Amino acid sequence: MDVTQPKQEHLLALKVMRLTKPTLFTNIPVTCEERDLPGDLLNQLMKDDPSTVKGAETLMLGEMLTLPQNFGNIFLGETFSSYISVHNDSHQVVKDILVKADLQTSSQRLNLSASTAAVAELKPDCCIDDVIHHEVKEIGTHILVCAVSYTTQTGEKMYFRKFFKFQVLKPLDVKTKFYNAETDEVFLEAQIQNITTSPMFMEKVSLEPSIMYNVAELNAVSRSGESMSTFGTRTYLQPMDTRQYLYCLKPKQEFAEKAGVIKGVTVIGKLDIVWKTNLGERGRLQTSQLQRMAPGYGDVRLSLETIPDTVNVEEPFDITCKITNCSSERTMDLVLEMCNTNSIHWCGVSGRQLGKLHPISSLHLTLTLLSSVQGLQSISGLRLTDTFLKRTYEYDDIAQVCVVSSKIKEN
Repeated sequence: MDVTQPKQEHLLALKVMRLTKPTLFTNIPVTCEERDLPGDLLNQLMKDDPSTVKGAETLMLGEMLTLPQNFGNIFLGETFSSYISVHNDSHQVVKDILVKADLQTSSQRLNLSASTAAVAELKPDCCIDDVIHHEVKEIGTHILVCAVSYTTQTGEKMYFRKFFKFQVLKPLDVKTKFYNAETDEVFLEAQIQNITTSPMFMEKVSLEPSIMYNVAELNAVSRSGESMSTFGTRTYLQPMDTRQYLYCLKPKQEFAEKAGVIKGVTVIGKLDIVWKTNLGERGRLQTSQLQRMAPGYGDVRLSLETIPDTVNVEEPFDITCKITNCSSERTMDLVLEMCNTNSIHWCGVSGRQLGKLHPISSLHLTLTLLSSVQGLQSISGLRLTDTFLKRTYEYDDIAQVCVVSSKIKEN
């Protein structure tokens, strides 16, 4: 007859508790008028309740704090903190105690233990405490593995472990859009949505540009010499609300002069988002490197460097053009032709030689023109011909200018 040996109970007990901020205690106020049947009984009970605010007993929010009653939600970018305690429940001394805490994610296993050295001995009713911290950088299932090994008084080596599974959720939904300006500037719009169930205080939303660009934030306005956020003084983001941030990126001088460098897919930079939630719990999220497809300009690019916003009708005005040879191999011999339109008339000689333009180089050209029609007029009619290849490049709708009567502009 087989006899099954009973499973030996361990001498040590392992307890794990997540460390989170407490929450403000809330209660449901129950009140009535004095002429009702309870009279002033309910009102007096609320006044005697220690959890209510004196003088404002009907408010749901109290002055007391409540410790977390469950594990709660963990979001990407937050710091996961946990308290680990190993207690000697027996009446004998235990030796060589080693506590190890690992965090298993879908891609890696991380050791979170503060110390890897074993404790020499643990007396009865004594405990070993440890606090672990980890900044969560992956979403999905995480498993906290806590393992304990020790030696009994008889020299028997014991080992056990416990598993604690939790999900890491996504706190923000980030969408980006790129807008190309007529110049080399690029505008980035970042739409950030709070997809949690609690409000967020947006402490910082910044763009860290790549080495090719300088960035200017367009999320503030100047009033009385002071910079103020366009979102106001209280930058809270309510659940499911979306906020848009705008940034202007301009290529650095050493890259702007090399037109062939900014072609195809270019790295813009990455967003750095810092927020706070319940009682100041901090979270941080960095996006991956943002990329955009640079617009193709062909072999020759013509862009405007300077142009007035408003001009008088039938009065000449100047614009400055930048002509760039985007080819990395061949030199161009360019001829400039200026064709008049119904409203725009060019001043000067058409068909003049601009000379040779070497690969990845530019030249600046000042042109004079006038408009015979009032209103918002489009500048068109420039033609560049490469005499080597007998190829003509047409440039229409280069920019727009507001043409007004001279009397209106004087007033």
